[in-house]
Amino acid sequence: MLGIIGAMDEEVSKLKAMLSDIRVTKKAGMEFYEGALSGKNVVIVKSGIGKVNAAICAQILADIFKVEAIINTGVAGSLNDEINIGDIVLSKDALQHDMDTTAFGDPIGVIPRMDVSTFPGDESLIALAEECCHKELPQIRTFVGRVVSGDQFISDKEKKRWLTDTFHGYCTEMEGAAIAHAAYLNGIPFLVIRAISDKADDSADMDYPAFEAMAIENSVKLLSAMIEKGSFK
Repeated sequence: MLGIIGAMDEEVSKLKAMLSDIRVTKKAGMEFYEGALSGKNVVIVKSGIGKVNAAICAQILADIFKVEAIINTGVAGSLNDEINIGDIVLSKDALQHDMDTTAFGDPIGVIPRMDVSTFPGDESLIALAEECCHKELPQIRTFVGRVVSGDQFISDKEKKRWLTDTFHGYCTEMEGAAIAHAAYLNGIPFLVIRAISDKADDSADMDYPAFEAMAIENSVKLLSAMIEKGSFK
């Protein structure tokens, strides 16, 4: 079974509408929609915004639904001048930019007493997503790079520059690395898919509401194609 997480209703409502044989399980204030999509068993859930909600959601998918993979779909702000609104970023890896124990000598972003702080996306899921994006969204550019997550909406040029210079991130958002962290601890392959809704700078407050719907539409098309073509059970 494939687990699909979106932070907001807008990111999962169209996917839920495509399900058949639906069963709903409520846990931790979340509703897990289990059913069939393109002949594959999937469970789709809105986690809520932020890293804690996202990590709890991923753990429930591991514990209760025993998912074979987790895909996190949604929108993000671009950290790379070449990545424009509407483009898609696939997670080569993901890290938490607001993890900070530098007072104890750790580099910024390092999780103390863990062997890994940057969590790699699953190569087979990346390849599948690239193939499906080129086929279903030929007008959209696809990038494979680092997703940086924190409990902050980034709308400041200086913070954007810091994230880019410090972490070499491709995009920034608020859930992906927490889901990646939980997936890693549970040995579950994962992929973060982010459609770019804004440039994560001083224009973000205006761009995000204007382009959110378009970005989500691109994510839904990509994910639908991946489910149809993928070898999920």
